[in-house]
Amino acid sequence: SISTGLAVAGVIVISRSIRLMTKFGSPSEIPSRFLERNVSIRGKVRSVTERGLEVEHVPIRVPVLSALLSKRQVATPLRVSLAGVDLTPQGRDWLAETLREGETVWLRLVSRQDESLHCLVSLSGRLLFNTSINEQVLLSGLGRTAPLHGLDPHSRLYLRLHRRLLKCELRAERKGQGLWKEESLREK
Repeated sequence: SISTGLAVAGVIVISRSIRLMTKFGSPSEIPSRFLERNVSIRGKVRSVTERGLEVEHVPIRVPVLSALLSKRQVATPLRVSLAGVDLTPQGRDWLAETLREGETVWLRLVSRQDESLHCLVSLSGRLLFNTSINEQVLLSGLGRTAPLHGLDPHSRLYLRLHRRLLKCELRAERKGQGLWKEESLREK
């Protein structure tokens, strides 16, 4: 009937306008409102590089609509850096071991800088919890806390995230892990 056809057309138009089913190939394609609202997007790890991760965005799939709306695109990975974390070389090695190619991660968008995204990266947990890669790197002493680029330093989000990351770094320092490991008397 006509009403069903109009409803389907309306859903298609709305889906395209909010861009939930769009596959992003570069940070500039991501709408600024996604960054302002710190939206989480899903992706698959392609590789670990000197600057962070290369992640291929995986859009939301709706069985019938996705086939109608999809455009065949070349899969270009997004360059992602861990927000608020300066990685050490050991941290990059740990990332390469932990995040295997093809593994699904969630990227909570924090900011965009040049052609790179600053994100809170997390792995889906088996139960209810997600594992924050940013926090795990700091808890292991494989990086240092850095300023969160692109966020107002006086915003609640900045203060909350920075405080969480600093707590992780402090815990690693107290336990003497990674960067904070002290030589024992035997090693001296």
